[in-house]
This record gives sequence, C-alpha cells and structure tokens, in this order.
Amino acid sequence: MRFETSTIKDIAKALGLSTSTVSRALRDRYEISEETKKTVLAYAEKVNYRANPIARSLKERRSYSIGIIVSEIANNFFSQVINGIESIAYAKDYHVIISQSHESYKQEKLNVEHLASRSIDGLLIALSSETQDIDYLRDLYSKGLPIVFFDRVPDNFETHKVIANNFKGSFDATEHLILSGKRVIAHLTNSETLSNTKERLEGYKAALAKYHIEFRPELVKYCQHGGMHSIELEQAVKELLPLKPDGIFISSDRLTTGCIMALRKTNPEVAHKIAIAGFTNSNLVELFSPSLTTVKQPAFEIGQVATELLISMIEAKRPITEFETKVLDTELIRMQKQLGNRFL
Repeated sequence: MRFETSTIKDIAKALGLSTSTVSRALRDRYEISEETKKTVLAYAEKVNYRANPIARSLKERRSYSIGIIVSEIANNFFSQVINGIESIAYAKDYHVIISQSHESYKQEKLNVEHLASRSIDGLLIALSSETQDIDYLRDLYSKGLPIVFFDRVPDNFETHKVIANNFKGSFDATEHLILSGKRVIAHLTNSETLSNTKERLEGYKAALAKYHIEFRPELVKYCQHGGMHSIELEQAVKELLPLKPDGIFISSDRLTTGCIMALRKTNPEVAHKIAIAGFTNSNLVELFSPSLTTVKQPAFEIGQVATELLISMIEAKRPITEFETKVLDTELIRMQKQLGNRFL
C-alpha cells in the first residue's frame, strides 16, 4: 500500500485557489490576506499536508541544510554549541549535518569538501588543531558558500566569527589562582596555532604581569591534539611536575578533565596539592578530584549567534560586505572544595 500525501495542488483545487496563492499562504507571505492564510492553514492541517523538501530545494535551488565541523562531538563545549545551532536552525526550517575533524586537517578538509558536494547552504566551522592552510575554505567561499567561524577562527578571513572572551576568561582564572596564594602557575594548552590558544596565553601572561610574577616559558606546555591522545597529555604533565607548580591554568575542556586524570595517574600525592583552574563546560565538575575552579563558555549562545549570522548570509538578497566578530563573555565559577590543606 502506498502512502498518499496531499500536495499544494490538491489544497488549491479543494479551496478553489491558485497554487501560487496556497504556496504563499503556507509561507506566511505578506501579500496574502490573514483570512486566506487561516483558511489554507486550517485545510492543510486537516489533510495532514507536509511540505516536500526535495521539491522545495529544486525550486529554490537550496538544500535547507547547514554543515557543521567540530573536532569532536563528545567534547562538552562542542556538544553544547551544536545544541545552540540546532535550536536556531530547526526553528528556521534548516537541517544540520555534523562532521568531526578529530583534530586532523586532512579529515577536516575531506569533510568540508564532502558537505559542499552535497550542496549545503552554508558552513559553520571550528578549525582543527592541525589546520594552518585554509586556502580550500577560501576557494569554497569565493564560489559562494557562506561560512561562519566559531571558537577557533582564522585572522585573515573576511566573514562573521563568534568567539568567547578568551583573554578575560584566562585572565580571571589565572588571577584567581594568584589570589589563592599560588605563585608557580603552569599553563597547559592546545596547539599554539589556534586562535583561542593565543588569546588565552595572553590572558594568562597579563594576569602574571599584573601581580609582578615572572612569565616562565618552560611552564607552558602545548598539546598539539588537544588532549585527544592521553600519552601526549601525560607527557606534558610529567614535564611540568619537576618544575613544582602550585597551580595549573588549563585552556580547554578536554585538557582540563584529562589533566586531572593524568595527575592522579602520574603522582596521586602531588595531584591534591596543585590548584587547578581551567576552561570546561562539564556539568559534573563538582565531582572532580582534585576540585577545580572553572571558566565556563557560553557555548549554547555561541551556537545560536553563529547560526543566526550564517542564515542571514544565506538568505541575504545582496552580497554582504560588512562582517563582525561577536565576543561573548565567559563566567568564572569558583569551587569551594578543600584542596589538600587549603580551600580554593
């Protein structure tokens, strides 16, 4: 048995209207009277009418789909960004297609090119930790593919970008450690090529400078794959411990949770004597041991704002020539759990 669905032609015939009038009424166009819209929508609901996305795509030459590239969906921050993206996209009748780069430039490029070949209407992307060459994105952009960057953004690409206030978040976290009495504060961070790595490093250095604490490059350890490889993270921790830090500022979600595990595995006794402050959007931070002070990013809002900007580019009637970088504030959440013989 074949399931029969009603079409715009069926509704038009039943109501004695033209197909164009029915189509415009269903799309809530201003030129159709409220009375006609009400009649059309009531009948459409009665016959369980559903728009045909394929027909719509062919007619309007749009797929009503948005591509998303993140390093990994399992990351608390990125999963919350995706929730924000979906909240706007679905409300505006767009579907989303999510791909993971796993911090690989090669995988990122393959995913983007595949999405482009599937005729997505626009792309939302946070660059991988390996990505330095963005010429392939410039090429797609020059051919008309709208692109909005979020979180990890390039400097020299004229389009909309949405980020957290990385400088302030890292400054606040480092200052908190200093005011808690810490003076040898290490910094565990992502690939040095990422935009947010650079901004968070500057915030860390600024806080040290404010309190006349010398910046020591040897206390900064980069994890090129953002903690996705436990060996890389454990090695960084092993290199830091001989320097006897009494605090660690950590710059990303996965690194923060991974560092706690690495400390406990490498030297459990020392782990509870080191104060930790780091970026994480985990909802379970109160269960972590040792406890930590966190910098929470407005991940959901970042996803929403980025999607609003992308859809505005997709639906623009004229070429957009003015772009903006939206900077959203972070929140420092101080933990009051005991750390060794002291409290943070």
